[in-house]
Amino acid sequence: MTNVAPRPRLWWVGTIAAAVLGIVLLVAVWAKVLDPAAFAEQIRTEKLDFLVPAGTLALFALALEAAFGLALLLGVRRLWVLVPAVFLVTFFLFLTGRAWWLSAHGLRDAAASCGCFGNLVQRTPAEAFWQDLLLLVPPVLLAFVGRRRQAPVIPPVRTAVVALGAVAVALFAWKSPQLPLDDLATRLRPGVRVDGLCAGSGKGAVCLSTVAGGLQKGDNLVVIADISKLSGGAADPALAAAVDQLNTAAGNPDGPKIWLLTAATPEQLTAFNWTMGPVFQVIEAPPELLRPLYRQLPRSFRVKDGRVTETYAGLPPPTQVAAARNPA
Repeated sequence: MTNVAPRPRLWWVGTIAAAVLGIVLLVAVWAKVLDPAAFAEQIRTEKLDFLVPAGTLALFALALEAAFGLALLLGVRRLWVLVPAVFLVTFFLFLTGRAWWLSAHGLRDAAASCGCFGNLVQRTPAEAFWQDLLLLVPPVLLAFVGRRRQAPVIPPVRTAVVALGAVAVALFAWKSPQLPLDDLATRLRPGVRVDGLCAGSGKGAVCLSTVAGGLQKGDNLVVIADISKLSGGAADPALAAAVDQLNTAAGNPDGPKIWLLTAATPEQLTAFNWTMGPVFQVIEAPPELLRPLYRQLPRSFRVKDGRVTETYAGLPPPTQVAAARNPA
């Protein structure tokens, strides 16, 4: 009969701390894997893509973070897991601390989403730093407590699960932009109110209800789009055709009010108005407000009395535009 070495006295402390850290890392992976393009944009903002393209680096980083999260959740508290986890936590804190310093000195927009939880969690740079400090540092330090010294360096079954999980996360992130996950991956989904869709906090907050105040009343059909392709860049036939259809729909006084939200520059907005002649409402909105509302542009949604009732991937379906032109 094989003698099993007794567990160290504080084994449960370290195991629970590792599991907590693993869960935090996996939640962060989930928030980013739904919209890897937004994560890649964050990598570009941090200027981390100097050797590898941001999209490729995003997939690798998600797989790596998922691997550490799974290993810790499964209780693999070997030094080859814990030491890199310390470096990973330190790196996260460095990024959020730098973002806080840059925003405090006016070198970065404080309304931008910060931290390792992607666009789904709205945090100021200071909040991101202190929350990450409290969420990550205590568990990563306590994870060293009560480790089994006689345990195998590489537990085969759990290591295999970690490897398969990391590969699965990378594959899912690669394919997720093509999956119908917009309502899950963004802050824009049926049921939310437009006055709750905001960027920033406190007195500096900018909300969709402020930028487009008319959405608070009546029936509205809204398109979020990049009009730069119609403002001096390469033409976008689908968007150009949609402008014509929306112009027709906007002329019906009994249909929903038509809106187009864009983060275009004033110059692009002027060019769009001159070249396309929209008769519907075109609103310039801060990119920090719009970016958490989509994964790919264009994206559309229906609003009734300030509450989102439907969302659509891409341009509004022909049935919605037709209904706007010919209401029952």
